[in-house]
Amino acid sequence: MKGARVHDLEEVYRLRYQHFLRVATAIGGSEDAGHEAVQDGFANVLRHRRSFRGEGPLEAWVWRSVVNAAHRARSKRLLLAPFPEAESAENGAPFEHGDVPRWLAALPERQRVAVFLRYYADLDYRTIASVLEIEVGTVSATLSAALTSLRRSLAEVAR
Repeated sequence: MKGARVHDLEEVYRLRYQHFLRVATAIGGSEDAGHEAVQDGFANVLRHRRSFRGEGPLEAWVWRSVVNAAHRARSKRLLLAPFPEAESAENGAPFEHGDVPRWLAALPERQRVAVFLRYYADLDYRTIASVLEIEVGTVSATLSAALTSLRRSLAEVAR
């Protein structure tokens, strides 16, 4: 397929907006920056829809645009990203964030974005690899390193 259809982009927008917003907010540093990044990312893919080569999933191509827009928003603001609102845990109790936002902010950029894409957007490794333009094995190693660092931070608090 050469080029992306507007209808298909609208469907991705409608179905996944909240996921895009959560990740863009986390990267951009505020909900306003997140909304702006999602809008900018989608405006960019609409303008350049004819350049989509169909070599990967359309959603991954859109994710790359939104993540890049969120990075631009973050660089303008120079703030640490807040932890997006989390849903209640399986037992119905609200999740207490504690020091997690600070720990996430301390991760190297690629680890942090990979965590956001995996656990905030619920993307699979192949899609994350496409968004970050890295190999699937690198996604696995990146997430493993991030989780090891977060576990270490949690263990220090538990002592």
